[in-house]
Formats: sequence, structure tokens, C-alpha cells
Amino acid sequence: MLSTLEAGFPDVTQYSAHELRELIRSRRGPLTSEPDMRIARDVVIAGPGGDLTLRVFAPHSHGAASLPVLVFAHGGGFVFCDIDTHDEFCRSMAQHVGVIVVSVDYRLAPEHPAPAAMSDMYAALCWTEDNIASYGGDPDRIAVAGDSAGGNLAAATTLYARDQGGPAIAAQVLLYPVIDDDFTTESYQRYGVGYYNTTAAMRWYWTQYAPGGRDNPYVVPTAAKTLGGLPPALVATAELDPLCAAGEDYAQQLADAGVPVVTHRFDGLFHGFLTFPTLSLTGPARETLWARMRVFIAESSVAQKY
Repeated sequence: MLSTLEAGFPDVTQYSAHELRELIRSRRGPLTSEPDMRIARDVVIAGPGGDLTLRVFAPHSHGAASLPVLVFAHGGGFVFCDIDTHDEFCRSMAQHVGVIVVSVDYRLAPEHPAPAAMSDMYAALCWTEDNIASYGGDPDRIAVAGDSAGGNLAAATTLYARDQGGPAIAAQVLLYPVIDDDFTTESYQRYGVGYYNTTAAMRWYWTQYAPGGRDNPYVVPTAAKTLGGLPPALVATAELDPLCAAGEDYAQQLADAGVPVVTHRFDGLFHGFLTFPTLSLTGPARETLWARMRVFIAESSVAQKY
């Protein structure tokens, strides 16, 4: 699988952002609309940069009057992917975890540099608190989540919400997150070449996303003066991923700051694997993740919020 991905995925550093999006879009299969949802609806809200599209996924009944909610940010290096690329993943997450998912079609870099994407995520969080009850969601049990670059946005949004006194967030779910721009970690040294997501690509993504600097905690969460008072975190990493060490280090920093943390490393797997449903190892890995998320969100939803 890695060989196939290595051979087929473009060298992002050789394209403009527009060309890269078109190339990736041209290779994408049609939406399957599976698993089936009780609600799968696009909603356009007023975002900080204009119209902002959200896609709300509500699963068929789980026997509860109202369900916990995940406000979700997709991955894609801050530059590409969208709510369509992660449609199947969000549907599966909604169905198997028993949550309503609000997927955010945030603005992309470099046209919209940091922290524009985080600002869109925060706007989606505020809309969710005010409106999700009409979709069967519990406004008192809202978590944020994201994979890869989306994990960065989820983590940064918890910091921003804390600092702004914004909506209370019950939990954060960070899936192989892009936490910082330290390219010297052990996992970057071991897996920065030949494992699909490369060090060169990550350098390029950061250049696109944060050309104005990376000392802002809403861009690089580890730049925060303190991580205290943040919501409980579930941090999942992949062993064969340049980002693995940074994700695990961030989990430890959260724990050191008194934040309840659950961690899980998927050994033998690579960056982005959760959104490859045809990979034989993805199904079992998702089952493990869904199970952990069900327990984690249930416990976090009744925990004391900051």
C-alpha cells in the first residue's frame, strides 16, 4: 500500500496550490453517500471570511433523546481536501461512535493564511452550540475533532475558545495531528522519506499555511503559554508517520498541564490511513478508534468543563 501511495501521490512541492487541488480532485472517486444517515445536510453560515459551508451528519437512532456532537476539521495539509473527501469518514464516525458530526469546509491556504482556517472552525463551533439541538444534538456535549491538519485546527480551537471564553468544549479528538513545525523529531528522522507523508511535503504545507510566522498558539498549539484548562484529549498517532513523535509529545504536555489524556498509537500504519476504507487494516483500526471514542466522549461529556 505504501508503495502504491508513494508512486501515485504527487510531489506537492512541484505544484501550485490550485494545480495540486485540481490534480487530487481529478483522481477522486464519486461520493457514495454511505453509510446512510438520518440527516446529511449542507448548511451555509456567515463565517469570518464570508459564507462558510458545514455538512451535518446525524446517524439513525441510537436510542438517545440527543447525541453528543463532534465539530470536525478535515486534513489535507491546510491546502487541499474538503468536506467531500472526508464525507465517508464522517458518516462512519457518526454511525459507529453515535455522534452528530459537523464537518467544516474551512478556507484553505495559501489564499487564506493562518489563522483563517482556525477562525472558521471556531465560527462553526459557535454555530453548533446555538443550532445543533434542532438536529438532535446536545449543545452541552460538543467536542472538536480533526485528522492531520484538521487535528491542528481542533487543538488550536480549544485554545482559542478557552482564551476567548467561548463555547465550552467537552473533549478534543486529535487524529495523527499536525501539532508543530519541529522537523528534528525521531519520527521525522525515521519516517520522513518513503512513508507517504514526507518531511519535504510538511515543510511545504507549513510555508503555505503560516508564511507570517509560527509563534502564534492558534497556529502552533505548543506555542501557548499554558495548556492548562483545556478539555480532555484523545490523541491517536500512527507509528510510520513523521508526525508521530510530535503528537505523542503534545499528549504528554497536555497531561503535564493537568488535562485528562487518552493516547493510542496505531503500530505499523502510516499517516492518513483512517481515510483509506479499502485498506484491509483500516477497518479493524477504525473499530478500535470508534470504541475508544465512544468511551472517551461518554466520560468527557459528564466531566467538568473549563
